[in-house]
Amino acid sequence: MKDKKQIRIGLIGTGLMGRIHTNGYKRLSDFFPEYEYVPVLQACCSRREEKAKAFADQWGYKSVETEWRELLKRDDIDAVDICTPNDTHAEIAIAAAEAGKMILCEKPLARTVEEAKGMVEAVEKAGVKNTVWYNYRRVPAVTLAKKIVASGKLGKIFHYRANFLQDWTISPDLPQGGDALWRLDADAAGSGVTGDLLAHCVDTAMWINGGIKDVSAMTETFIKERVHQGTGEKKEVTIDDACVFHCHFDNGSLGLFEATRYARGHKALYTFEINGEHASIRWDLHDLTRLEYFDHDDEGEVRGWRSIHVTDGDHPYMDRWWIPGTSIGYEHSFIHQVADFFKSLEDGTACHPTFRDAFETQKVCEAVLDSAKSRAWKDTGVDWIEKV
Repeated sequence: MKDKKQIRIGLIGTGLMGRIHTNGYKRLSDFFPEYEYVPVLQACCSRREEKAKAFADQWGYKSVETEWRELLKRDDIDAVDICTPNDTHAEIAIAAAEAGKMILCEKPLARTVEEAKGMVEAVEKAGVKNTVWYNYRRVPAVTLAKKIVASGKLGKIFHYRANFLQDWTISPDLPQGGDALWRLDADAAGSGVTGDLLAHCVDTAMWINGGIKDVSAMTETFIKERVHQGTGEKKEVTIDDACVFHCHFDNGSLGLFEATRYARGHKALYTFEINGEHASIRWDLHDLTRLEYFDHDDEGEVRGWRSIHVTDGDHPYMDRWWIPGTSIGYEHSFIHQVADFFKSLEDGTACHPTFRDAFETQKVCEAVLDSAKSRAWKDTGVDWIEKV
């Protein structure tokens, strides 16, 4: 550790994502020992002091804060990790940039395009390192899908389809708002499944297949009123419980996307399939180490879908882990993002997705919601420049 350059982390938000990100920081040096920079768990921040102290004790943070503005004032914090509800992302990130801190922000970047634009301008004006936790890019099978498409093996792309299905909000007795249920409160979340689930699908899709030009969408809120956990009052539900949209990509392919929290039997079914001129690929989060591949150039007698078990050392990231044939899990995608961020400090490169990349995803999500409201096609205004 003495010969390493330390990056002192200030974590804001000690819920689920705070735990997941912290696990990534803690495992970096174990599996990427040669990296020049290492994270130090300097401080964690929660509004309730007892919660912050319990989190610090469990995960090994050196100190706690109960006010994020006080955390940003500290000279012993180099990077801020924002793991708070969406309505606080913009204010915290802009202040962190002005304080000269590096920023790692949970997705989606913000609630609206307007908020996201201010965040992009702040980090670019300050010149601070920044990234957004769209972790599915770092699942080795998904990274391999990106490499295969970029190689041209699929030929001209015709279709990209993705879905993200859950079932946890079906009960009408589930309240909205509060610590655990802020995703059901539009003021805190900005949107429902569009910002929470489809944002992941859109980020992955544009990373693999390029920019999305325009969208036509529909949304539905199945339960119109819920009790608010904070006030006990019954209030209108203004988030989208389900969303379906189709789109045109810049490369001429068609896209079809669906997300819902009302698909009984599905806890987190995220899948995508890409159909090209010569070949197709598909992936399923429930079997995340496998990538299915169909190549029309195979001889007729053996032509069919093949299953690639993405566990060998020549697969993306997998040389860091176990023996071929053994699997890794969801949490490893966050370790990989931590590794890529710290490697980018050595290389002087951007760690994608940056705030600007995530801004483009925000444009798509907002166009989707606008399209559903107006029942009309909407241009996204996406200017997709990311090439990695």
